[in-house]
Amino acid sequence: MSTLYPWQNHDWQRLQALRQRPPQGLLLRGSAGIGKLLLATEFARSLLCRAPQADGFACGHCPSCRWFAQGTHPDFRLLQPESETEGEDSADGDDGKRKKKASKQIKVEQIRELAQFCSLSAHQGGQRVVLIQPAESMNPNAANALLKMLEEPPADLLFILVSHQYQQLLPTILSRCLSFPLALPEAGLAARWLQQQGVAHAEAALAGSGFAPLLAREAAAAHELHDKLLAALRQPRQLDVFALTDVLLKTEQVQVVHWLQQWCHDLVQAQHTGSVRYHIADLLALQKLAAALNPFDLLHWQKQLLTAKREARHTLNAKLFFQSLLLQYAQLFRSGKG
Repeated sequence: MSTLYPWQNHDWQRLQALRQRPPQGLLLRGSAGIGKLLLATEFARSLLCRAPQADGFACGHCPSCRWFAQGTHPDFRLLQPESETEGEDSADGDDGKRKKKASKQIKVEQIRELAQFCSLSAHQGGQRVVLIQPAESMNPNAANALLKMLEEPPADLLFILVSHQYQQLLPTILSRCLSFPLALPEAGLAARWLQQQGVAHAEAALAGSGFAPLLAREAAAAHELHDKLLAALRQPRQLDVFALTDVLLKTEQVQVVHWLQQWCHDLVQAQHTGSVRYHIADLLALQKLAAALNPFDLLHWQKQLLTAKREARHTLNAKLFFQSLLLQYAQLFRSGKG
């Protein structure tokens, strides 16, 4: 059964032409946010399936498909930065020790670990697949190590590289991969999909994302979280810090601090000039809130947010990080001008 996005049907048909004689290296390139990784994953799944359907999709029922779904397929490897799977910030381990921050690069050690995989024959006697995404995140040593494998590729092993910025790849890697460009989705089709995902003003959201529907969906989700945060900030004395924290955990700490800084800036400006910069529609509410605050306490919170912005990418516990910032905000209105 197809799990592709509706704009990928034509690209899927193009890929089917490669099934009989797949290249040693396949480069799926195109803009971020159009579903390249899903397309690559489904193609890998279909190549490993023991009973693919007539349209090329994996059957979903054979042992190979079950292994793939469980992430344990012996003939498949996925290489990506640690930050893609662990999140941008690491957390404390069970023993309370600090873990190393997840890397945003594909390291040479990850490529070298493929050596044993490449030396083995396929578990099912068929195709083997290595999926690397985003390929441009390989550091120079990793890229050179991959190049050596592409120069002497093992039999029946396909490297699928997914790239948003393929120009950053080594020319020698590009020359050893079949380039498979993916265009931006047709706007009408992508907008209808966004509407089905519950995105308001889908056409405007799509245009704002550079016509990348997945980025548009992410932006819409972030906008919804922003609205929930603002609704809570407008009523600081009724602020449920713990409930709001659970909502904010769905987005990045840096983004939340940025939103709080904009709100704080407008409180300071409203207090001193009666005007605001960012939240024009909330002018009256911000003026009322600012009038109840001690100017020194407000400036102190502004400085705390500057510190939080620097620490946001290195926090060990996002929940405590958000709770601390929101409790500081609520405290401003408990102390007031007294």
